[in-house]
Amino acid sequence: MSDQAPPPTTTDDGAPTNSQDLTVFVQNLLEQMQSRFSQMSDAIIGRIDEMGNRIDDLEKSIADLMEQAGVETQGEKEMNQGS
Repeated sequence: MSDQAPPPTTTDDGAPTNSQDLTVFVQNLLEQMQSRFSQMSDAIIGRIDEMGNRIDDLEKSIADLMEQAGVETQGEKEMNQGS
C-alpha cells in the first residue's frame, strides 16, 4: 500500500485541475452568470416600465395644466385650422 495521498483536484485558489472538474466548474459559473443576467434584465425592464408610466402621468399632468391655463396644443391648432 502507498502512503501517498491522491493528487488534489483543485489548486490552492479553488480552481479545478482535471477536465471533468473544470467542465462542472465552468457550467456552474455560466449558470450563475445567466441567473444574475436574468435578474438584472428583469430589474431593468421593470424600471423602464415604471419610467414609461411616470412619463405618461407627466404628459397627462402637463396636458391638464395647459387646459386649465387655456393654452391650445399643436394638435388642437391643426384641427381648428382644418375646420
